[in-house]
Amino acid sequence: MSLLAMGFLLGILQPSTSQFPRACANTQSLLRKECCPLWDGDRSPCGELSSRGSCQNILLSQAPLGPQFPFSGVDDREDWPSIFYNRTCRCEGNFMGFNCGECKFGFSGPNCTERRLRTRRNILQLTTSEKDKFLAYLNLAKNTPSQDYVIATGTYTQMNNGSNPMFRNINMYDLFVWMHYYASRDTLLGGSNVWRDIDFAHEAPGFLPWHRVFLLMWEREIQKITGDENFTIPYWDWRDAEDCVVCTDEYMGGRHNTNPNLLSPASFFSSWQVICTRSEEYNSQQALCNVTNEGPILRNPGNNDKSRTPRLPSSAEVEFCLSLTQYESGPMDKMANYSFRNTLEGFADPRTAISNISQSGLHNALHIYMNGSMSQVQGSANDPIFLLHHAFVDSIFERWLRRHRPMLDVYPAANAPIGHNRENYMVPFIPLFRNGEFFKPSRELGYDYEYLQEPALDSFQEFLMPYLEQARQIWGWLVGAAVIGGIVAAVLTALVLACQKKRKGTSSEIQPLLTESEDYNNISYQSNF
Repeated sequence: MSLLAMGFLLGILQPSTSQFPRACANTQSLLRKECCPLWDGDRSPCGELSSRGSCQNILLSQAPLGPQFPFSGVDDREDWPSIFYNRTCRCEGNFMGFNCGECKFGFSGPNCTERRLRTRRNILQLTTSEKDKFLAYLNLAKNTPSQDYVIATGTYTQMNNGSNPMFRNINMYDLFVWMHYYASRDTLLGGSNVWRDIDFAHEAPGFLPWHRVFLLMWEREIQKITGDENFTIPYWDWRDAEDCVVCTDEYMGGRHNTNPNLLSPASFFSSWQVICTRSEEYNSQQALCNVTNEGPILRNPGNNDKSRTPRLPSSAEVEFCLSLTQYESGPMDKMANYSFRNTLEGFADPRTAISNISQSGLHNALHIYMNGSMSQVQGSANDPIFLLHHAFVDSIFERWLRRHRPMLDVYPAANAPIGHNRENYMVPFIPLFRNGEFFKPSRELGYDYEYLQEPALDSFQEFLMPYLEQARQIWGWLVGAAVIGGIVAAVLTALVLACQKKRKGTSSEIQPLLTESEDYNNISYQSNF
């Protein structure tokens, strides 16, 4: 698209919208650009009377962005969430939520002072009752309207800048499908034009923190609708798997007997309807997904394009990825080389870490392998295997954090693709979360992985890994320094011996500076470093 065409489009663009707290989906909140709902505990905005939080202006990052998105002011997701609200609740201490009515991840209790650590477990190691409970929770989420959130059915312009609210209820499971769609969808540029090189949840540094928040919020919603405070999302460890072992009626749905693209009727997932899968249709209509049912879940694992994804990822590929010391590099997008994030996401070869977008590795490989609803980015969360998959991807991210122990400044502060700088708020979450806030170990966020709770010896080895890696990188310098040191030591030894020999030949009048007198033992040496 030419720069002239871009300039022309700026005048006819229609921004898009996101999910909203139900309490802020009204004319008053939109016109005031304020989302500071009352907390039920004291009926004050943000629980201010109870010192839980207060209504504050949003502080947006001013750091420069990368060159991938050449527009400004054309997409509602820019400078999230300022097109809708410029004042939201800022919570104090360990309080969290759009009205400061909840606790931060990892805390519980009436005053959010109690630390809590939950464990995500391998789905194949759950008992039958635990597995059945998880499946029942999934089905409950699919059939339970969200109490806290609604989605917009029109753009901000179509809402007449807030004076004509257009919202719709949605079930809890589909709310998260829609959020994933919204973060990754194309920018609508008017007419039949779109800008595809934009994604607030993928292809850039925020990929791993964004999906970490997505899973944490999903767990939180399940905990609320079920009352099961101990619930965690299980993971599927797909390393070295020969096929989709969770694609059975016992777990996530087997293959249909006569149509391999559908799920077995014996699985209740076969009755689920997908949403937000027709991106080209929305683009041609310059419209958003309005959560209309679009047919059953599609899945045909293993019958994918083998030239792109020949098999599921291996343990060796995961280990190589974990050895990469740079979180991000170069353009910080899908062309980044030697980037842990880009290699784990799957745009770089998992054996060389060189970008190769013609192949799909690690995270991307699993999506392509599923050969159905999972294989289309915007609608991939329709398949519940999405949750198991991303929980395991998050565990690999967690292993990297524990091995390399990066400081926060390792996460890019500037020049990342739009929405991915460290201080950018993640689209489309309300309450607001910054990317950098989730670039830290999972135990600080209240959860761990069963297979990472290793014996002390393994933990010690994991602790040593970053130092061993640093030693390996400077090994050549160490060897060189040792050789030079040996030569210097030999020269000094020769000089000392020569001096001693010379002293033996001197007269008795010539004495050394220090003798073995009793004064010698009283001399003290001080070194200043």
